[in-house]
Order: sequence, then structure tokens, then C-alpha cells
Amino acid sequence: MSIWLTRVIPDPRSPEARRDLTGNATAMNLHRRLMALYPADAGPDPRAQFGVLFRIDDTPAGPHILLQSTHQPDLTRLPQGYGTTHSRPLDALLDALKPGLTIRYRCAASPVRKPGATTRALYNLPAVIPLTGAHADEWWTRQADTAGLKPLTLHSHPLDTAHATRTPASGTPQRIRHARTRFDGSATVTDSDLLRQKITEGIGRGKAYGCGLLSIAPARNTS
Repeated sequence: MSIWLTRVIPDPRSPEARRDLTGNATAMNLHRRLMALYPADAGPDPRAQFGVLFRIDDTPAGPHILLQSTHQPDLTRLPQGYGTTHSRPLDALLDALKPGLTIRYRCAASPVRKPGATTRALYNLPAVIPLTGAHADEWWTRQADTAGLKPLTLHSHPLDTAHATRTPASGTPQRIRHARTRFDGSATVTDSDLLRQKITEGIGRGKAYGCGLLSIAPARNTS
């Protein structure tokens, strides 16, 4: 099974691209836009079926959309003039992973804590508590460990909250919010099989809305 990585550089002149990347509905708009690049007959959870993960990276040239999947996207389904695209398989990169290798990583994730029922009742807490600052860093360190990585450096940066609305079978719309933090740094690979699995599956919550994509690259240095 190949893993495909696609970079979409939106054209600011495209009204569809501007609409997808503007306002509180960005996460939901991009989810819909990107899922349209895959076959429609994929069962009840097409995102999981095709391993679709995405992230918006801010660059000096403007926002880039990074899209990963286990099925090659049909980029001809993007609106005309939406932007430039480039797709490549990650097989060579993933096959080269081995314990002891130093890599650079980036992941925009939704760090949370889920208190137990007794603690929630005692302190009147919600079921899910977003984490920020040092607590988010500690969360990432634990996630990295379960992903076969030992962080050497870590730089975290809070991102805008991802908003979406979901309408379940009951018909009552549900508002979705995922507080997000971007984690960057270098790490040593401790378990290459675990790392490949987490790269494919994603990390944490909110995978349909721009969270959880773990990107890696060979490290030039550890600073």
C-alpha cells in the first residue's frame, strides 16, 4: 500500500480557494473539498477508508494545503484555476526509516485530556479538556513515544481552533471544535514500524478537520 503526499498551492485569484481558506468554516470547507478528490462509494467512513489527512501550512508565499492519503487523489476534480498541485508517493521515505535515524517532524494536532467520570462530576468538568502550553507539550511527548519517536527538540505554536458542524442521524446539528497546536522539532526513530503506522493513521482527534497529519523529513541537524 502506497502513501501519497500531495501539496496544493491555492491561487489567491480563485474564488473557490479563497472561500475554502477564509473564515471559521475553513476546516469543514477543506474537508469537503478534499474528500471530493476520492471515489464516492467508500462506505460509511471514506476518510478512514482512504487514510485522508490534511494540514494547512503557512508559508511566505501564502497558505499551502498538505494532503496525505492511501489512495491517489484525482486532482482533476479540483475547480479550474484552484491552484497548482504536486503528488508523490512516500514509499521510499517510509522504507528508509530505521531505529536510530534522526528526523525532523511537524504535526498540527488537537491535544486534549479526558477526565474520568468521577473527576468530571466532582469538579464539573467537560468530557474533553483542550490542552495548551506546557500541558500540550507533555501531551505531544507522550504521543511521540507511542509513535516510535524520541523528541530531541520541540517547538510548539497555538493555531486557530478548527470549527465544523455535523448532522447525525438524529437530525440535530452538532457543533465541533478542535483546539489545535502545531508541534515542530527533531526526533530519533525508536520504532520504525510504529512510526509508519502513526504516519498512516494520524495522531489524536479531529483528523477530518485538519488535525493529526504527522510529516517527517531527514534531519539536516538536531537544532
